[in-house]
Amino acid sequence: MDQKKVDLFAHKSKNWDMKSRRVTNARNIAELIVKNIELNKRMEIMDFGAGTGLLGFFIAPFVKKIVAVDNSPSMLLEFKKKCDEFQCETEAVEKDLSCEILDCKFDGIISSMTIHHLEDTLTLFRKFYDMLHEGGFIAIADLDTEDGSFHSDNTGVFHHGFDREVLQAVVEEAGFKDVKFDTASTINKPHRDFTVFLLTARK
Repeated sequence: MDQKKVDLFAHKSKNWDMKSRRVTNARNIAELIVKNIELNKRMEIMDFGAGTGLLGFFIAPFVKKIVAVDNSPSMLLEFKKKCDEFQCETEAVEKDLSCEILDCKFDGIISSMTIHHLEDTLTLFRKFYDMLHEGGFIAIADLDTEDGSFHSDNTGVFHHGFDREVLQAVVEEAGFKDVKFDTASTINKPHRDFTVFLLTARK
């Protein structure tokens, strides 16, 4: 690995799953994905920004394989420690899709609370489009527009949530169709509540 690369999540990885708020959010998102997308045990899914695998864990019983993609080696290490608990095949891939390409094809791409960490969302969604089989889906969860107070430290944060209409235009420009938004979860913090959307679309 490039020694100049900084793992922004190294200090968080070991206790990333301990907060019940984070677990609840991932479960809520997963339940909405299962409700909105017809999953089956033949599907191979990419979990983008998988971290320790929280979202993938809840999706695993419904698919054949989950490929966890993340640019944080420490997060993926924690994922590998518990992948035996997943009710499907798993694979971990360290890759930074903001500047790299993953030459694979998937039936679907899921993601939770990750895309606000990538500056160029159009390029990202174009990469997603290219990595999907025809008819494949994306199910992307992230924050609705917020005031910048969600993170106590905004290092590595490029978007303070997303305006749904603006993001829909980006996703459609990347080639996707049947774009739909639902509210997946609400994260309650002491100073305010933050809503989380689930964006689904098809290639």
